[in-house]
Amino acid sequence: MSLPKLLNHFISRLGPGLLYAGAAVGVSHLVQSTQVGGMFGFELIIAIIIIHLIKYPFFEFGPRYTAATGQHILHGYLKLGKWAVWLYLCLSISTMFIVQAAITVVTAGLIKSIFGLEGFGGHDPKIIEFIISSILLLFALILLVSGHYKLLDKLMKIIILILTITSVAAVIMLLFDNPGHHKTATVFFSFSDTVHLIFLATFLGWMPAPLDLSVWHSIWAKSKNESSGKLTSMQDALFDFRVGYIGTAFLAICFLLLGALVMYGSNVPFAAGGAAFAGQLLDMYEQALGEWAYPIVAIAALATMFSTTLTVLDAFPRSISASLELLFPQKSLLNNEKTYLVWLLIIITGTLFILFFYLTSMREMVKIATVVSFVAAPVLAVLNMQAVFSNTMPAQHRPGKLMWIWCWSGVVALSACSIIYLLL
Repeated sequence: MSLPKLLNHFISRLGPGLLYAGAAVGVSHLVQSTQVGGMFGFELIIAIIIIHLIKYPFFEFGPRYTAATGQHILHGYLKLGKWAVWLYLCLSISTMFIVQAAITVVTAGLIKSIFGLEGFGGHDPKIIEFIISSILLLFALILLVSGHYKLLDKLMKIIILILTITSVAAVIMLLFDNPGHHKTATVFFSFSDTVHLIFLATFLGWMPAPLDLSVWHSIWAKSKNESSGKLTSMQDALFDFRVGYIGTAFLAICFLLLGALVMYGSNVPFAAGGAAFAGQLLDMYEQALGEWAYPIVAIAALATMFSTTLTVLDAFPRSISASLELLFPQKSLLNNEKTYLVWLLIIITGTLFILFFYLTSMREMVKIATVVSFVAAPVLAVLNMQAVFSNTMPAQHRPGKLMWIWCWSGVVALSACSIIYLLL
């Protein structure tokens, strides 16, 4: 097989895994991973690897369930009882506005910084961010309504490709043209420092993503089956997932390296807020490497945040619609795309409401959403386990005893981290 055909075959096997990557690679990577590198250098690369190993089974169970049964994993939740679906629905609704607002405003901040829109027309920077956020959400709405899954799938392949190439290029250029100020740094991570521990816990809570993304992945996988008219094989489903999952870990390390090579030891304080920090990061790249490097990093950063804005905006209404369909099957309205559109409009309206009235409180609101996601992680992990290890799962696709041990080890680790985080 020729190289072009081989490459085309490889890309054709990818789908929901790239949507997963698009949703996961966002604030946790661009902002948090970069800040971790800027604060502690290369020390916490091992933490990224460990948290990906801990969470791996629970994220894998989403596409595994769909490949085995043809249904998304919320059907597995329903078999445990309606309470499990209600629990997932309540968790989604409790965080959706804050999560979408945080992601959107960081993307808007990047656009404002890249295109020099600060103080445009004499307006307050916050008003400019709100206007850009409104335009961004409207653009995303048009894309999602007009193209649905097929367009989202094609767009994400392009965006993730751009993101990966530009991020790797930026790291390589920094490694060969490193200003060297990090060599004088003396700040190191300490488990005896409560501030460091809280920062680490917050970072790992959203690394690579909150566990409810496993449900999103499963729903995207079912949508792919419906759009293609055939059931994806277990082999292809897991291949697609692993490419996306390993890719998110790789990109997290890339952004940590970028932060370490540019910011560690520079004695420059971090700007408050994700949007302001993203703009500051781009400026530091330009200072460290010159104007020629700025477009590469800017494209990588913007591709990161736009992909997250788009996929998360699709995922929340899609998963809420799926939950309601299971909880109220007798309602015909809930069995078509109207529910998706209604919730899409609700999320956009709620997001804009928060950005207009509570933008100055965004940092605290994100902390609340992070705590909810962090504490919910072991609960969702157990629900995913129960769904995949149950007798309703075809025996040939049920994970083995080694995976069972791996899962319970992960649940213990996630539970311990949640308890320590709340105590701190």
